[in-house]
Amino acid sequence: MTFKKLILKIHLWLGLASGLIVVILGVTGCLYSFEEELRPIVHDYYQVDQVKEKKLPLSQIIEIAKKANKNQKESISGCRIVNEDNRTVIVWFFEELNPDAFWYWNQYQSTYLYVDPYSGKVKQQENVNFEFFVFVRMLHQTLCLNSKIGDYITGTATIIFIISLITGLILWWPKNKQAAKQRFWFKWKDSTKWKRKNYDLHNIMGFYSLFFALLIALTGLVWAFKSYDKGVQWLLNGGKTYEREKIVSDTTQYTKINSTDKVFASLKQLHPKAKSYYLFAPKENDSLATFNTFIRYQNRFDDTSVDFDRYTAKPIRTIKYEDKNNGDKFRFINYDLHVGSILGFPGKVLAFFVSMICASLPITGFLIWWGRNNKKKAK
Repeated sequence: MTFKKLILKIHLWLGLASGLIVVILGVTGCLYSFEEELRPIVHDYYQVDQVKEKKLPLSQIIEIAKKANKNQKESISGCRIVNEDNRTVIVWFFEELNPDAFWYWNQYQSTYLYVDPYSGKVKQQENVNFEFFVFVRMLHQTLCLNSKIGDYITGTATIIFIISLITGLILWWPKNKQAAKQRFWFKWKDSTKWKRKNYDLHNIMGFYSLFFALLIALTGLVWAFKSYDKGVQWLLNGGKTYEREKIVSDTTQYTKINSTDKVFASLKQLHPKAKSYYLFAPKENDSLATFNTFIRYQNRFDDTSVDFDRYTAKPIRTIKYEDKNNGDKFRFINYDLHVGSILGFPGKVLAFFVSMICASLPITGFLIWWGRNNKKKAK
């Protein structure tokens, strides 16, 4: 058996073994590419009824959401305020159900309440587990299974896909310049049969999407395997492991006064041009827990996290992108690399088409294999 025949066998059987999962990952990747842009369009409760002069205090909005939440077993997790006058405030609630459950929706219960910041009206109570884009993301990440099972399956399929891409490049590589001319673009005629068209779609589209497909696959492995995630960060940090310093609130300054409004006012003053603000509520049973916040900008590299003292609402620690070590910097932008948003909207468009091609490769590859094994015998 020649080297290329061996590579062909490896490419074929690995492709057949992981094909269905790769198709699912590719299709769901396409659907999720523009979730940030599509959500305000498909969900009308992202918009307020009427823009007025004055908004309610954030602490009052949170209290309204607490009382309106139908599942009182859930504890408040945080809220998101988009820095636009016509957007509702999103308040999150969370409850752990069964960490060992088979399906992800049986592991935890999460609810989002969308509150009009002018009137205090609760426009929607959303079961996040079955919201369309969340369902697509979980299907993409874990096949809707418990992460202990689903991550391993999708991660293994992704590794196989990476090997398939490399073996595919070896098979594609032409022997000479004349052969190369036939492999860089489609040269179809009216008489070109569908088998040839399918073969070209598999080879040519696979070649042009190779680099970006590898990037998407390698960044996706970060969520599948914790050891891979830690290993990449360790490598980028030059063989060092960094532990984040833990900070605590000053309990000597204890007060029952809600500091949420002060924290939000500080965020608005420090970052008036932010795209959105995320406030994560301190744990009620942990008196030392700080008030964690995250400020999102249009440019990912401007995003900032600020920890506040939960009692005095004074900033204790501010972390910007340039303050992070190399491993943390990579981890911070890994999602943006994965979905293409690191290049803005054009990058998302590119990721969309690459995901579409990735989903098509197992299908066109299967048709090539099927066609070769079901040739009509000559009379």
